[in-house]
Amino acid sequence: MSDYKRTNHTEWDCKYHISFIPKYRKKVLYGKLRDRLGAVFQQLAHRKECDVEEGYLMGDHVHMMISIPPKYSVASVVGFVKGKSAIWIAREFSEVTRGFVGKHFWARGYFVSTVGRDEETIRRYIRQQESEDRRSDQLGML
Repeated sequence: MSDYKRTNHTEWDCKYHISFIPKYRKKVLYGKLRDRLGAVFQQLAHRKECDVEEGYLMGDHVHMMISIPPKYSVASVVGFVKGKSAIWIAREFSEVTRGFVGKHFWARGYFVSTVGRDEETIRRYIRQQESEDRRSDQLGML
């Protein structure tokens, strides 16, 4: 496989499908926040030497396929991305300018699955999230 990444002593391909939600699964990921949050996730991932390879923001959840070097645990990267993005959201979109203790934007926990050989299937799934959500909403109205 030519997608392997390299460091001095390691060759790796560790990709994960990650999904997480805002607190109480509120539909808050829209407008200016939605427009800018993808770039924030990219920047935060790069700080941990990770790459967000696919991603999609729905009104009430985030899907991403992220490549994480083996020297970092998935939990530490997801915790870092969720924590720092929550601070960024509080600074940019609320009146609070300091003292973010107790300010939670994301719900505790997340979903994670290794990508492995199903990479293209997961990429398609992430890209089709919006149409799938609309379809399920339509079925619920019947």
